Amino acid sequence: MTGFGVSPEVGAELVRALAPLRAALRRRHGEHIAAVLLYGSCLRSGDVHDGLVDLYVLLDRYGGAGLPWWQAVANRLLPPNVYYLEVPDGERVLRCKYATVTLAEFVRRLGPGSFESYFWGRFCQPLALLDARDPRLAGELARLQQRAATTLLGRALPLAPPSGSVAELWRTALAASYATELRAEAGARTGELVAWGRDFYERLTQGCVGALPGDVQLWEADSGLYYTATLSAATRRRARLAWRLRAAHGKLRALVRLVKAFFTFAGGLDYLAWKLARHSGQQVVIPDKVRRRPLVYGWAFFWGLYRRGLFK
Repeated sequence: MTGFGVSPEVGAELVRALAPLRAALRRRHGEHIAAVLLYGSCLRSGDVHDGLVDLYVLLDRYGGAGLPWWQAVANRLLPPNVYYLEVPDGERVLRCKYATVTLAEFVRRLGPGSFESYFWGRFCQPLALLDARDPRLAGELARLQQRAATTLLGRALPLAPPSGSVAELWRTALAASYATELRAEAGARTGELVAWGRDFYERLTQGCVGALPGDVQLWEADSGLYYTATLSAATRRRARLAWRLRAAHGKLRALVRLVKAFFTFAGGLDYLAWKLARHSGQQVVIPDKVRRRPLVYGWAFFWGLYRRGLFK
């Protein structure tokens, strides 16, 4: 339908390529799907058969949307739930992991009232709208993405130098958001994201510059868009403290989400081992006792992986 950070042609091609997954999601969650969003590495590469497709599924409500009652409760207490889905696509297979959250909760967590960067950090990335029940939702999502960008940049701007390129500002902002999660990717990933979508991030910045803290000015140069930000020393100190708290808070919640995913994500442990090995180059073996009782033995196992540096 619509691309946010991708061309209309690429967006339309992705909609066609992922039609089998869209149909399977409709069968699983019925008419309670308000929208389906694509983001992540498959969007950037354009190859939907390379790894797992990353999707958001925005629901009207959790109850009655094809979720068992306990999963609906877990989704409400700590969104999102993460699920696995695969469907045949000719001689190949389409595979995805998708997150479920209600549209109302999604909107709420993109704004400045949300301390955790999980949602507003992710939704600042390029994405494509694969499906929407209401055609007007495309325009609303563009506005929401601008809101998420305002939240992220407003909180990350005090971490950045007083002046520099907007690309570097976004690398700082995305790195701060990444640091609040348990991530297997190397630190260079934020630079790759910004380099791939530089024009997209510059447009987002132009759209929210008036709502950023302090006195922020933008100007164009041959090499891109640049900024100057005048902020008080106290503002910068408060921001650094807030991000330290956000990192501790976010990593704890990420660990709880990971444990929750053991019960919603089919093959979740094997996917985790594959992803960690792919990004670290180290073999990851899941012990049998962790498979049998992840809530009992998973904590020590994950602490060991963390100590080995497989995620940060």
